Amino acid sequence: MKLLRRLFLGLAVGTAALLPAAPRFALAQATGQSSLKEQLVGTWSFISSNARRPDGTPFWGENPRGMFIITESGHFSWQVFRSDRPRLASNNRLSATADELKAINQGTLAYFGTYSLDEAEKTITFRTLASTYPNSEGEIIKRVITKLSPDELIYSNPANTLGNQVEARWKRLR
Repeated sequence: MKLLRRLFLGLAVGTAALLPAAPRFALAQATGQSSLKEQLVGTWSFISSNARRPDGTPFWGENPRGMFIITESGHFSWQVFRSDRPRLASNNRLSATADELKAINQGTLAYFGTYSLDEAEKTITFRTLASTYPNSEGEIIKRVITKLSPDELIYSNPANTLGNQVEARWKRLR
């Protein structure tokens, strides 16, 4: 019994001695105190969106691909692609046909810049530096985070370029 008590006491003292060296994020997660930024920072893979084309089909197609990177330093990179974009007949992006370019343009969106967070409102605000849609360069884009878990991020866009409210779902890459 004495041996068991000494072993338990030694384990408790050893654990307490190591706590100050534990990463802040691990401690915050364990106590449920992690900030919105700590929860968002990382790399996310695009899963789906409820955006629809005028004919009712999914805006990003049946098997979209995308990546969303959020850095600790306040930068982001966001890309989504339709998987059914056409291959170029010429195999040269500089000599694509007008129809090929139109399909590629309508099936691709990418932008990057900086972001800020509002913990109370659960929003992320992007300041777009550059985009495949040039009209959004310099734009402030706000998204409302509706669900955030260690592995899933869902946010809504109150009004996309077509004026619709859209929700996007992402999965954390490990």
